[in-house]
Amino acid sequence: MKDKSYALSNVRPWGAEPVDILIEGDRIAGIRPASKAEAGDVDGNGLLAMPGFVNTHAHVDKSWWGKPWVGYTYSDRPTVEGWIANERAQRDKYGVPNAASSAAVLRQFVRNGTTATRTHVDVDLGVGLRGLECVEAAKAELGDAIQVETVAFPQDGVLRRPGVMQLLDEAAKAGADNIGGLDPGTIDGNVEAVLDGLFDIAVKRNVGLDFHLHEFGSLGVYEFRQVMRRTIDAGLQGRVTISHGFVLGTLPQNVQEEIVEKLAEAGVSWTTVAMGGTAPLPWQQMRQRSVPLGLGTDGTRDLWSPFGDGDMLRVAHQFARLSGLRHDDKLLAAVELATKGGAHFVGRDVHDLVADSRADIVLVDAENVSDALIRCPPRKLVISGGRIVARDGDVLV
Repeated sequence: MKDKSYALSNVRPWGAEPVDILIEGDRIAGIRPASKAEAGDVDGNGLLAMPGFVNTHAHVDKSWWGKPWVGYTYSDRPTVEGWIANERAQRDKYGVPNAASSAAVLRQFVRNGTTATRTHVDVDLGVGLRGLECVEAAKAELGDAIQVETVAFPQDGVLRRPGVMQLLDEAAKAGADNIGGLDPGTIDGNVEAVLDGLFDIAVKRNVGLDFHLHEFGSLGVYEFRQVMRRTIDAGLQGRVTISHGFVLGTLPQNVQEEIVEKLAEAGVSWTTVAMGGTAPLPWQQMRQRSVPLGLGTDGTRDLWSPFGDGDMLRVAHQFARLSGLRHDDKLLAAVELATKGGAHFVGRDVHDLVADSRADIVLVDAENVSDALIRCPPRKLVISGGRIVARDGDVLV
């Protein structure tokens, strides 16, 4: 149906009154009052319609989704360094990375209504650029069922592993959309030198930057400020993201406000996976200052954790609970973060159920958006770029 025109009839966008969504090719052409489905149309049966979910922080190269269950064997009190070492020691045993598992994860995303994702992909001395090659192969296998943006991610550090900076440059040259970084203060012990190198590559290769920052205390705040300052100095406003940034939620309100103001000034965006046990982010201040904030699944059944099912509605649910949200307008905001709020992270100006937006649509059997968020019902129909890609849990690509 990708190249055809048809109506998705009798659906309720964001829980509103029933309408028909007119689709031409891969775009939404318009909205009209609900009418009886005609030949060639798709009957939405009065279901709730939302834009496709956008998973702004994933790791599809690390997973063995689709393979037999593997029990978690690492420490119950892990550290980032310990997780890294464990993954490096075990990944070959489980065939990580491989294109089949990456494709299986992407299909799981589609099954759950995700139509666009940004995935970090390990780049290190052991795996080279093989992870990126696997993800590109998986991406090609699914075609336009899901948009995939990549981040070349130095999980094992940069400076402490001579040659990784060059690998990141090669990844950017080869087509990675972004390059990443990880806790430069503790992993590499030199915030300035790591950021200098990464920003230089981003400018030279015209790619974005997406940093995993987990550090707490003054070091975490210092890294935020360094990233924001360098973003302005490099002219990369709108192309830099901080992922996780757990310390932000722990800071005094005046410091939070200062950082959010600087994020807005620098055009730096933020992603969170709403990890349990972390302090809630000042998401309302971010929204007021137009700081893009996206939600993501993080890993999905890998050497870091047995958890994860690729369901962004469930992540929005988790974000709402972590943030103490109860009222309908706040629950709606959580779902908006997981859908139209993710547009920035995959290079879209608009991602919504409106004319001229890409026709990415998810239907669920729910009374309203709040009901959908609380129950996380199965996705009845998933449309990506005007094409039906999943129906009642069956992925059609």
